[in-house]
Amino acid sequence: MTDRHISVTGLGYVGLPVAVALGKAGFPVVAYDYSTRRVDELRRGVDRTRETTAEELAEAKLYITNDPADLKVADFHIVAVPTPITTAHRPDLDPLFGATKTVGDQIKAGDIVVYESTVYPGVTELECVPILEARSGLKCGVDFSVGYSPERINPGDREHTFDTVVKIVSGLDEKTLDIVAAVYSRVVKAGVHRAPNIKTAEAAKVIENIQRDLNISLMNELALIFELLDIDTHDVINAAGTKWNFLRFRPGLVGGHCIGVDPYYLTHRAEQVGYHPEVILAGRRINDRMGRVVARETIKRLLQSGHTGGFQIAILGITFKEDVPDCRNTRIVDIYEELLGFGAKVAVHDPVADPADVEHEYGIRLVNVADVPPSDAVIAAVGHAAFRDAGWNLISGMLKNGTGLVIDVLSMLDRKTMPEGITLWRL
Repeated sequence: MTDRHISVTGLGYVGLPVAVALGKAGFPVVAYDYSTRRVDELRRGVDRTRETTAEELAEAKLYITNDPADLKVADFHIVAVPTPITTAHRPDLDPLFGATKTVGDQIKAGDIVVYESTVYPGVTELECVPILEARSGLKCGVDFSVGYSPERINPGDREHTFDTVVKIVSGLDEKTLDIVAAVYSRVVKAGVHRAPNIKTAEAAKVIENIQRDLNISLMNELALIFELLDIDTHDVINAAGTKWNFLRFRPGLVGGHCIGVDPYYLTHRAEQVGYHPEVILAGRRINDRMGRVVARETIKRLLQSGHTGGFQIAILGITFKEDVPDCRNTRIVDIYEELLGFGAKVAVHDPVADPADVEHEYGIRLVNVADVPPSDAVIAAVGHAAFRDAGWNLISGMLKNGTGLVIDVLSMLDRKTMPEGITLWRL
């Protein structure tokens, strides 16, 4: 039952680790991506996401390709492409539908198509199956079948990896579910959880990140309240955290491709069936404003300290997450743009991000650490290990005469060792 020939469509943060794990387990794997650049890099053993190494790629023995026709040899197809949102905060399923068309053109009788992309309940059966049927000329449930097994990849996390986190699996019918469960059980040491149907598995995935989003939004709102009360939020959290059932979420900027995106998938589907979500969207509104809050707090405190304008400000970090090179959907850009709106000059330094990607996405040119102009304020926005290791030496070296305002978004700097002449504000 597990002697399947696998294809994985989409070789990003999700698809590549899945393909590598299956390949290392002995499955023959066709690893497909439409991007010629991505395929060429992976063939050379280079993974720009840093989720896999050249050694792991070699061990997996993947057949890496950008030719859709190569998918024909597989009989178990995994689709792991991004599911972003539009500027209007609506699901953008174009990448998923495009991948579905590509796979649909190649599938044959007896094949199974399993989706890992995050979607709202019903997408696999109501949206993707008709595309697969139309492109293949086959009938789902008769000639081929589908399943859903949501991704749980956490970029940059070396502890909670593909094979160490329980995998939710689901299938169109019991026979399909048995096959899907058997395939993933070969590689996921933590085991699999059989959802009763595909819609349940889709819903389970989307609420995982909604729960995190809401908890962070609560901490962000508390931070706004405590700022007015002149109380340090992290001191409060550390005190409350001594209770056994207190959840130690912290305030911060919520970007990336999951937590800040997935809630809009469920709210969209809820509105389609006549329900207007309130709590979920309230949490999103709070989290979406926090970048502007940080920028305005920076300007306010500079003015309070006697500066009259012409601010020079340095931002440390532009990626959406620490030690991850991806800058897409980063909320640090909200800080940057708000500061520009106040007339500030802003230099951004990030040793992890790809400068070409940052300039392409946002028109921002990163500067080397030695080229950061002496600044009135430094905003420590992303907790890269390089920043944490350098600590106050790095920060004070960027300030004019070693003094000025420091905005520590993540509270990663030690207040006890703070040099004299520095004013510190933490979210």
